[in-house]
Amino acid sequence: MVGKINGNFIGKDIISLDQFSPKDLKILFHHTLKMKKIASTASASKILSGNIVTLLFYEPSSRTFGSFSAAIKQLGGQTIEIINPQKFSSVAKGETFEDTIRVFEAYSDTIVLRHPQVGSAQKAADAAFFVPIISAGDGIGEHPTQALLDLYTIYEKFKRLDNLKFLFAGDILYGRTVHSLLRGLSLFKNNAVFLLSPKQLKLSRKDLEYFSKKINLIEIDKEKGVPKNADVWYWTRIQKERFGNKSLYLKVKNKYILTPKLVNKYAGRNTLIMHPLPRINEIEKDVDDDPRAVYLRSQIRNGMYVRMALLGLVLGKI
Repeated sequence: MVGKINGNFIGKDIISLDQFSPKDLKILFHHTLKMKKIASTASASKILSGNIVTLLFYEPSSRTFGSFSAAIKQLGGQTIEIINPQKFSSVAKGETFEDTIRVFEAYSDTIVLRHPQVGSAQKAADAAFFVPIISAGDGIGEHPTQALLDLYTIYEKFKRLDNLKFLFAGDILYGRTVHSLLRGLSLFKNNAVFLLSPKQLKLSRKDLEYFSKKINLIEIDKEKGVPKNADVWYWTRIQKERFGNKSLYLKVKNKYILTPKLVNKYAGRNTLIMHPLPRINEIEKDVDDDPRAVYLRSQIRNGMYVRMALLGLVLGKI
């Protein structure tokens, strides 16, 4: 398995939030603020000048792919962009996953990987001899950089990551963003998370047992169980691509719709409303205008800033 960060990001694979400590997050957030200033002022930067990063995406992506690409270019680096290698690379000719990783590590200084199979990021890290692997999501497993930007967004608002009350809603079973964010929150004390989901999409019993040792988890399946004045609402979509059973998907896809009425009834004045995106129909567009809704404001922008900082740290440039 990949090792802990232990305050030193240089050359480290970024596979799981389990690698991080509160100290590591503090380091990352410190540099994220610097990256935000670079990006928001359109300052020319050469932090990653001379560096090439391969973006190897086996699954569709717009925000993660786009923000990594923008992060690299904001810092003066360059990219090799491989989208859907199953059709448009030697993978289509039968090249193994391990060989693909070894080929692109020869051309670049790090590889950012998205793949539909759980454990693929670790598999890539085991295959790569010379460059670090940064996971951009592996199936229903984890999405560590999404969790890092989510944690930064929460920290930016509350100046802490402990003693907070959360509502997670939607796909708790298959949501890799949920899994990674729970790992991040488990690093801090006295957090409570209400998990609102259909019974078919509840957290796995194994994960429930694991996270309950570190976080107070409360499972609910009806909106009337939503706690009033929670600090953070984290809404997620029901993921069609994770369902083999179409009829089951149709049964649960519109189970929980975030409406202005629901916000006004249960949210507090300072509740942070987040979503990892893409949003399909689980949040009504009228909610977008609510100042508490940050998924198309600071949350999406923080993705680029956090990834700028992470790349600079991993490549030893900051």
